[in-house]
Amino acid sequence: MPDAFTTRTLSVSTGARERVVDLTGGCEEFLREAASGRDGLLNLFVPHATAGIAIIETGSGSDDDLLAALHTLLPADDRWQHRHGSPGHGRDHVLPAIVPPHATLPVIGGRLALGTWQSVCLVDTNKDNVNRQVRLSFLG
Repeated sequence: MPDAFTTRTLSVSTGARERVVDLTGGCEEFLREAASGRDGLLNLFVPHATAGIAIIETGSGSDDDLLAALHTLLPADDRWQHRHGSPGHGRDHVLPAIVPPHATLPVIGGRLALGTWQSVCLVDTNKDNVNRQVRLSFLG
């Protein structure tokens, strides 16, 4: 019988641009091993001060729409008190208050119980940090 609690870290290279990265495949691969057909919860956590987790439709432009909305809400200019890094980098530190650095999702029969068009995504607006870690934990 698999352990009741299992965790793994995904390494994600986001490159030097703002990105919404679909993690759904990595989550499903982890659950094939960790859940072994059981029900439970999948928790994702990004241990970074400038990234978040979103459940969003991808591939139809919604990911670009999200980045555009974040530009409107959090402009990359010099208004931010947090000033190290690239110009406007202070906004990246506000991002996790809008796009939280975690999500907990239901797992039914070892599979993510997402809606038809939902994907699990890493949202990263920080161009200065190109390598991210995402911790996946399954509680069965």
